[in-house]
Amino acid sequence: MKKIFVLDTNVLLQDPNAIYAFEDNEVVIPAIVLEEIDSKKRNADEIGRNARQFSRMLDGLRSGGRLFEGIELPGGGRLKVELNHRSFAKLQDAFAEVTNDNRILAVALNYHMEQQEKETCRPVIMVSKDTLVRIKADVLGVTAQDYLTDRIVNMPDMYMGYLTIHVHPGVIDEFYTYRLLSVNSLQLSYPLHPHEFVILKDEMGTSKSALLKVDATGRKLEPLFLSNDPIWGIGARNAQQRMALELLLNDEIPIVTLTGKAGTGKTLLTLASGLMKVEDERKYKKLLIARPVVPMGKDIGYLPGEKEEKLRPWMQPIYDNLEFLFDTKKSGDIDKILAGLGSIQVEALTYIRGRSIPGQFIIIDEAQNLSKHEIKTIVSRVGEGSKIVLLGDPEQIDHPYLDASSNGLTYVVERFKDQSISGHITLERGERSHLAQLAADLL
Repeated sequence: MKKIFVLDTNVLLQDPNAIYAFEDNEVVIPAIVLEEIDSKKRNADEIGRNARQFSRMLDGLRSGGRLFEGIELPGGGRLKVELNHRSFAKLQDAFAEVTNDNRILAVALNYHMEQQEKETCRPVIMVSKDTLVRIKADVLGVTAQDYLTDRIVNMPDMYMGYLTIHVHPGVIDEFYTYRLLSVNSLQLSYPLHPHEFVILKDEMGTSKSALLKVDATGRKLEPLFLSNDPIWGIGARNAQQRMALELLLNDEIPIVTLTGKAGTGKTLLTLASGLMKVEDERKYKKLLIARPVVPMGKDIGYLPGEKEEKLRPWMQPIYDNLEFLFDTKKSGDIDKILAGLGSIQVEALTYIRGRSIPGQFIIIDEAQNLSKHEIKTIVSRVGEGSKIVLLGDPEQIDHPYLDASSNGLTYVVERFKDQSISGHITLERGERSHLAQLAADLL
């Protein structure tokens, strides 16, 4: 039986093409949704871009008929801009305030009540990214669901970048003898990804183990090419950090993604690697460090001072790590050091759009706050001879329309996991302090 889906504004601002995601069912857009989208179309950020895209698309669909009467969608299904189901009478006993959310809920409730009176009752479903809207719909007796079509992967299934395999001790001995191992010799029922790390453990229960890395072809396992010596005073404190350094210092891997909770060392390890590559090895001309001013594109003009002063509160976590690496003693010393070097640039992502960035070691911190379109915009700026590292915690998102399964960082991790030019590691163990680890786990 065909269903009726009533869409909330946030669904269309997250995915302008959402109207095509409901197969042959009827999609209803309350009139108030158009007003909310119109109020967003002048925004300079991703939300504004999506509002403009949806507006243009809806305008193009008018050629198929009058939207308030309903039109057939090209891929099946039917679209209708609703004008006649706006009565607040059935809603006001539960939610009396006439807010935009309640006006959208009123449309869903009126459709639901109307269908209940028909002999052939069609299910009415409220679709919203807003948790409270879904709860309020449930209170009213209307089925509600999240918009999941934009979900990239279920978090338990997200690519970790490494795995542990229990094998016969003879396999571990073979690796140490020949310093090479065929993936086929492990007799796995699933493929391994290029630059994925493998921890081999003895299935007999002894302490015998080995740490290996899949080569770029995905067919061979090889030893890590780096020693565990500290870089810029920073050494790996656990296996995952050593894996991360292996990717960060490998010039043959131009795109690296690191995820993990606060305190796992993502930013510090990456900055140390970037400084080594730029200042010591001179492999890259410049170290460019950027963070999104959340959300990306948000105007910072309301803050006092020049651009650098306005950006400082957003960039302070970067400066904190740089002060640690340079072992500065006084406030302001790091600014003098950076000014003297000239090869380290700290920027907001707002200012690197439209640029081409060749020959640089690029660090994008807090990348989980970027949408799929924004992450594409950033990665496509990377020029010849550059390396880009994307850092973030998918569980800690400040963007109103993104979650752990639909953000740009998760998108890159999943899309690039089979590519020979990329590598990924999920850092799990906090190394900032025992207190920080407990806070991350317990709070």
